[in-house]
Amino acid sequence: MELGEKLQQLRKQNNWTQEQLAEQLYISRTAVSKWESGKGYPSIDSLKNISALFKISIDDLLSGDELVQLATNENKENVENITGMIYGLLDLATIAFIFLPFYGNPEGDYIRAVNLIDYKEVVGLKTIYYILLLSLFGIGAAELGLRFFEKTKSMGKVLRRLSVGMHILAILLFSMTRQPYLSTFLFILFLMKGFITLNNKKL
Repeated sequence: MELGEKLQQLRKQNNWTQEQLAEQLYISRTAVSKWESGKGYPSIDSLKNISALFKISIDDLLSGDELVQLATNENKENVENITGMIYGLLDLATIAFIFLPFYGNPEGDYIRAVNLIDYKEVVGLKTIYYILLLSLFGIGAAELGLRFFEKTKSMGKVLRRLSVGMHILAILLFSMTRQPYLSTFLFILFLMKGFITLNNKKL
């Protein structure tokens, strides 16, 4: 008997509706419906709660194949969360590029390194720099914020794609406008994202 059938049987033995069971487990009724129909599996924490509620061991709840599937799903979710957190932290780090002396200000025959706030080049260009760096920072904040919410896997992927696109755009712009220090550091962060993504695909 599969988990969904066992769960449905245990629920009916207690004369509970899906909604009543959901209240006991502090989850949504939709989650219970999904588990009973075999369209999804509970998290490890939810399984522990089900086990305690019905006084049945997790081994009795799950078949061998289901245990393997659950472990695989948990591993994928953990990798997804860690990837999102690292992407978020790397994007948040770009805020430092506003305050670090990475921009060249021409002063006579010399070029003085200044931060973006003191940068005296074309005003429109400076505004674009701010927009790009603050956008990356905002994406990073959103990526980290998603870790506190459930059902955000698809949104996390969208944010990571947006992060990569914005990062490429920033590297190209800073390279074309001859900001070598900034381009180099952004490229290093971009390589780190690529390395993380490639490693995750191997798992």
